[in-house]
Amino acid sequence: MQMAELMESDGWKDVGYEYLCIDDCWMAPERDSNGRLQADPKRFPSGIRGLADYVHSKGLKLGIYADVGNKTCAGFPGSFGHYDIDAKTFADWGVDLLKFDGCYCDSVEHLEKGYKRMSLALNRTGRSIVYSCEWPLYMWPFRKPNYTEIRQYCNHWRNFEDVYDSWQSVKSILAWTSSNQKRIVDVAGPGGWNDPDMLVIGNFGLSWDQQVTQMALWAIMAAPLLMSNDLRHISPQAKALLQDKDVIAINQDPLGKQGYRLRKEDNIEVWERPLSDLAWAVAMVNLQEIGGPRFHTISIASLGQGLACIPDCMITQLLPEKKKLGFYQWTSDLKTKINPTGTVLLRLAAT
Repeated sequence: MQMAELMESDGWKDVGYEYLCIDDCWMAPERDSNGRLQADPKRFPSGIRGLADYVHSKGLKLGIYADVGNKTCAGFPGSFGHYDIDAKTFADWGVDLLKFDGCYCDSVEHLEKGYKRMSLALNRTGRSIVYSCEWPLYMWPFRKPNYTEIRQYCNHWRNFEDVYDSWQSVKSILAWTSSNQKRIVDVAGPGGWNDPDMLVIGNFGLSWDQQVTQMALWAIMAAPLLMSNDLRHISPQAKALLQDKDVIAINQDPLGKQGYRLRKEDNIEVWERPLSDLAWAVAMVNLQEIGGPRFHTISIASLGQGLACIPDCMITQLLPEKKKLGFYQWTSDLKTKINPTGTVLLRLAAT
């Protein structure tokens, strides 16, 4: 309830953060006498319906967690065999998003069928509920996921392990995404997105430059922006980064195309993303962890599949701080300075 109050009062809702999500451990250890899930009475004395009403009164939406298998990852009741009643319960409570995990599922067949059945059950409730899946994450050890099929049932889907509040974790998510981009980038678009997991900006494990890198690359990857942090104790700097309207606009760009890694050389990666109105977002990441800032020169003609700057364009740097770099021609080079583990995020706009 405090988070809901802060999302409304501290500008989070105004820039587009509208879902307040509960993860695992919200449930009582047993279902009720009618087979329905119930909230832990100590943690949620007014029940989930009461919480949903409060969250909605702030102009926000409520997200909840359940599991496709026999138990949740923390050992609470799973939804296997109860998909219809659980979907109806969530709708009756006024839930707006379901994160559906994949622990304790005894076969790939049950996993796939379960994710499909819950999708259909949610739709049958008649309530609009965002469906967040972990289907591909739990499929990868057995076979390559069919993303075309997953997209038909889910609104976003986790591909890789949980994020932690560490640079190693963020780095491993970026490495997995770039090495699998041929398989996952093209399937993303309005209604269905790859989910590289939560933003850990505003916590303890990332340096300032690393927080800039996560925000910039999550924008390039068209990732759902779900924060995992405590809004009561967030620094003004982290808050300004998470509420940066220019970066959020790239993340939420209506063209809805996910970006990709263009190249990697000498520990510097260049990522790009096509935007609406023929604009492009470009991120340059310095993965070198020793030494000072490095200069990187890039040919303008190599960006945006050669189309980003014909015959010229206006380049604006958005991160680590906003500044207009000016007009560039297709034939020119761009030189940038990038801090260790940091990122420079640019927007190229046709003139």
